[in-house]
Amino acid sequence: MNQQTASQSVMRRKPIDDIEEESKHSGLFKSLGLWQLTAIGVGGIIGVGIFSLAGLVAHGDANNPGVGPAVLVSFLIAGLASGAAALSYAEFAGMIPRAGSAYTYGYVALGEIIGWFIGWDLLLEYIAIVAVVAIGISGYFDAFLSGIGIHMPTWMTSTVDEGKGGIINLPAILVCLLVTWILSRGTKAFGRFELVAVAIKVVLILFIIGLGIFYINTENFNPFMPSGFGPVFAGAATVFFAVFGYDAMSTAAEEAKDGKKHMPKAIVLSLIIAMLLYVAATLVLTGMQNYKDIDPKAGFASAFTGVGLPIIATIISVFAVLSILTVMLTFLLGVTRVWFSMSRDGLLPGWFARTDRHGTPQRVTWIAGIASAFLAGVFPIKEVADLTNIGILAAFVVVCISVIVFRYKKPNAPRTFRLPWMPVVPAFGVLASAFLMSQLHWETWLRFAVWLIVGLIIYFSYGRKHSLMNPDSPRHLELSKPLA
Repeated sequence: MNQQTASQSVMRRKPIDDIEEESKHSGLFKSLGLWQLTAIGVGGIIGVGIFSLAGLVAHGDANNPGVGPAVLVSFLIAGLASGAAALSYAEFAGMIPRAGSAYTYGYVALGEIIGWFIGWDLLLEYIAIVAVVAIGISGYFDAFLSGIGIHMPTWMTSTVDEGKGGIINLPAILVCLLVTWILSRGTKAFGRFELVAVAIKVVLILFIIGLGIFYINTENFNPFMPSGFGPVFAGAATVFFAVFGYDAMSTAAEEAKDGKKHMPKAIVLSLIIAMLLYVAATLVLTGMQNYKDIDPKAGFASAFTGVGLPIIATIISVFAVLSILTVMLTFLLGVTRVWFSMSRDGLLPGWFARTDRHGTPQRVTWIAGIASAFLAGVFPIKEVADLTNIGILAAFVVVCISVIVFRYKKPNAPRTFRLPWMPVVPAFGVLASAFLMSQLHWETWLRFAVWLIVGLIIYFSYGRKHSLMNPDSPRHLELSKPLA
C-alpha cells in the first residue's frame, strides 16, 4: 500500500503525460477542425448576451437601475476581464488539449482539491447557462407569437418569482430537452449543425446592425450613463455571462483533429469576433429606442417594433431562437465533457464516463439536460444569470493563477501558444474577475457557497478515495494489475 497523508492526497497533481495517454483512449471521436471549433466558441459567446441580457441591463429590473446606453461600457469591462482569461485558456489549451477545460488546468497546476472545486463549480454553472439561454429563447418565442396575434397564457411562459401570475416557463423547458436531443446525436452531427447555425446568427446580427443604423436617434444616447458608474460595473458582472463561451468550447479539445494547434487560435478568434459584434449591436439597440422602453426579454424585437417595423421584429424573433440555440449547445457540451472528465479521473462514479456508438456520454448529457430544464422552468433569468457568472468568474481566477504557476514550475513544457506579458495579463484577469464577483448580490454568494459545501462533502466521502491519483483506490489498483 502507498499511503498518502491527507494534505498530500488533496494536493496531488495530475501529470501531463497521463493526460495525453488517457486522451488516446477516451472514446471521444476527433472530428472538429479550426472553423468548427471557432463556430462553437462564437456560438457559445454570442446569443442571449445580445438578444436578452443587453436589453435587461440597459433597461434594469426591480433590484437594479438601468444603465442605459452605458451597457456598451459594461460589455467592454466584461470583455477586458474575459480577454485576460481567454489568453490564459489559450496557453493551457495548446498544452493540454483535454475535455476537462478549467477543471483539468487547475488539477494539473494547483492540485486535486482545486481541480475538484472548479469542476464541481462548472457542473452547476454550465447547466445554469443552458437554463438562462432557454429563458431568453422563451422570451423571443413569446414575442414572435404575439407578433402574429397569438398570445400564450402567462401561467405557462413565466415563473412565480417574476410576479406576472406565472407558474412555469414551459417553452424554456421544451427547448432544453430539444437541445439535449440534438447533442445526444454525436459530436460530428453537432459540429455541422453548429457551423451552419452560427453562420446564420452572424448574418442575422450584421443585418440587425446594418438596418438599425438607419433608425438611430442620437437623443436616446443622452444621458449616456443615467445611473452612474456603480450600476455599470454591476451590469458588467451580469453581462459577463455573454463573453465567456470559449471556455466551454475548450472542453471539446479531445474531439479536435489537432487540439494543440487549433484550440488557442479558435479561443482568440471567437472572442475577437464576438466583442466586435457586441459593441456594434449595443450601440444600435440603445440608439433605436430609449433604454426605459426596451423589453428586457426581447430587446431587438421591441426596438424594431418601436420604430414601426413589426415584420422585422417578427423575423428577428424567429432567427434569434435559432441563433441562441447554439449557446445552449455549446454549454451543454461543456457540462457533459467536464462531468465525463471528472468521472474518468475517478472523482465521480465511472458510470457517468461511458460513451455510446456516437462517441457521446449519453448518461450525463440527458441528466444535465433535464437539470437545465428544471432551472429554466422555475427560476427567473436574472437569478440564474448571476449564479452562472459567479461560478465562471471563480473558474477564471483559478485558470489565471494556474497559468502563472505552471509557467514558472514547468517553463520548458511544450506550448503551441505562449500568453504575452506574463504575469501582468493573468494577474489582471484575477483582479478583474474578483472585482466583478464582488459586484454580485449576497444571495448569489450564498447559493454558490451552499453548492461548494455540497461538493466538499462529496469529494471527501467519495472522490478523494476513488481518484485514480490515489494509489489505494479500487480503480487505480485495477488499472495497475499486470496483463495476464
